[in-house]
This record gives sequence, structure tokens and C-alpha cells, in this order.
Amino acid sequence: MEGKSDEGRPPHLVRFGPTDLYVSRLCQGTAFRNIPRAADNPMGLRVLQHCIDVGVNFFDSSNAYGWGGAEETLGKAIVDRRDQVVICTKVAASYAPEKEDSPGEPARFTRDFLAQQAEGSLRRLQTDYIDLYLLHQPDKVTPAAEIVDSMDALVQSGKIRYWGVSNHSTAQVSEYVKLGQNTGKSPIAGTEDYYNIAGESLTDTGDLRVVQMEQEMFPVLRKSGLGLLAFSPLDTGHLVPGRNIDPDTPLARLIDVLDEVAQDLRVSRGTVCVAWVLTHPEVTSVLAGAERPEHVEDNFAGTEIVLPDEAIETLNAASAAYRKQQAQNLS
Repeated sequence: MEGKSDEGRPPHLVRFGPTDLYVSRLCQGTAFRNIPRAADNPMGLRVLQHCIDVGVNFFDSSNAYGWGGAEETLGKAIVDRRDQVVICTKVAASYAPEKEDSPGEPARFTRDFLAQQAEGSLRRLQTDYIDLYLLHQPDKVTPAAEIVDSMDALVQSGKIRYWGVSNHSTAQVSEYVKLGQNTGKSPIAGTEDYYNIAGESLTDTGDLRVVQMEQEMFPVLRKSGLGLLAFSPLDTGHLVPGRNIDPDTPLARLIDVLDEVAQDLRVSRGTVCVAWVLTHPEVTSVLAGAERPEHVEDNFAGTEIVLPDEAIETLNAASAAYRKQQAQNLS
């Protein structure tokens, strides 16, 4: 599939890194938490179809989400609208387990394994090409040069258009960037990683992942020009309205500020969370996991509003205070 010319392209689409993929600044995920990931998921199908209706053209999945079920649902949603969407899916470093909630046997990212898994994703997605194919996490065994060779083979075959990584360290991303520059093989196009205004998730060394992103990954992204798909704008549900939050906590204070800004702008909390992530120029698109059509609209609204400078300063200060308290609690 050739990239479209600028003429006729909707103005809300942006280029993903060095590719010719033009994507909405909201990406809809299929890692549903509260509705089934199975192939027969009517609400998931309804949400995905509604995304296209409102202007979302970017969708993310993985062979590990329902071990194929999420990809099948996405395939059903876009079967007659393939030319309207950009599909990102991922390959996990494991085999499918006997039961969904059980861990699968670890797998190496060999050329044969990646090719076989890509074929499975193509079949479930009902398409003959994947726009962006990501390693869901490192396999911690296969040399980076071998992976680059394997991904290049998939690109040359036409089964995938571009490739990238998810949940990889800055050092690993940097190594892939250098290999692309030095080998002439299909280069890494971007990364998918966790980033939001709060940041409950920690690194393997016990540090805040969002801080590590800002201090280590963002400079690499700026220098390399890679795309960034930033997931979890509502921090894996911690910022979702309706949760019972202890009022005398750093999280409650951050939520109070979010709600004050949302009230001033007459939008939802979710809209503000998405918009805040997009104030960072390193971010190409925000990956959100709406499970109802109305939540899609709240998230998409976050790509359409421009936060006033005063609101950004207020939110940044609240985020910094929250993270400072989190760091103190970890020390």
C-alpha cells in the first residue's frame, strides 16, 4: 500500500516518525480490561467501528490480547474499511498458553517465529499487510542484529510495512536506531511506551517509568525522529472517574487539579489527560482503551483542544508534586 499524498488527507492526521503512515493523534487499543477480548465481542466491535466514524484511523492490538481474540475483533471492525485505517499490532515473546490467564512458554524472536506469528496476525486481522509491527517486549536473548534482519525480511516480503518495539529500554531502542543507520536494513520506525500525567508504573529497578521516559527516552526520540505511541493516558485506570480514592493522598490531589482544569474548560477528565500527554512534542499519538462509544468521544476530544498555557503550567506543577511524593515513598 502506497502512502497517500497530502492532497485530500484529513488535517487531523500526523506522520508517524520517519514513515509515510499518517495517523490520528488518538490510537484506539484492543487490550480491553472490562469487556471480553474474545472474537465474539459485540461491544468491542461497536467501539472500534465508532472510532472510525468519529475520525480515529489508528488501532493497536497484539497477538497476546485474548491470544488472537482482540485481533479477530479488530479484523471484523475494519474488514470493509481497510483503506481508511492504520493497523499496529504486536508480537509477544511467548507462545499462547493453555489458559488465557496463565503465562505462555517463553519464545525467541527468531526469523521463523516472527514470520509465523505475523502470518497468524494477518489471518486474524483479515488483511494482507500490517502497517506497523512491534515487538511487544524484549525476549532478552536474541541479538538485536538478528532481529533487524528478521524484521527487514518481513518488510521486504510485503507482510509488514514498518516495524518497531514496545516496552523496550532506551539503550535497546538506541541500538536499533544505530543498526538501522549502519546496516541499510529497514530501520526501526517507532516505539510504544507508557506515559501519562501520573505514573504509578515502575521500572525493573523501582524507578518511575514516566520520569525515565522524560529523562532518557525523550532525548533519543527527538534526535532520531522516531514515532511514539504513548499508552495509558488514564494510568491503567487510576485516573478514571468513579474510583474510590483516599482523599488524603497525592493521587487525590492530582485528580482534584485535573477536575478543576476540566471544569474550567468544560470537558471531561479523560479529555484533559489525553490533551496533557499531547503537549509533549515527542508524542505522536496517545493510545487509549475506551470500552464505550462515549469514552471514545472524550478521548478524541483531547486531540482537538489546545490547553491554555496557564492550564498546562497548573497541570505540570500538579504532576511534578505527585511524582515527587511518589519518589519519596519509594525511597
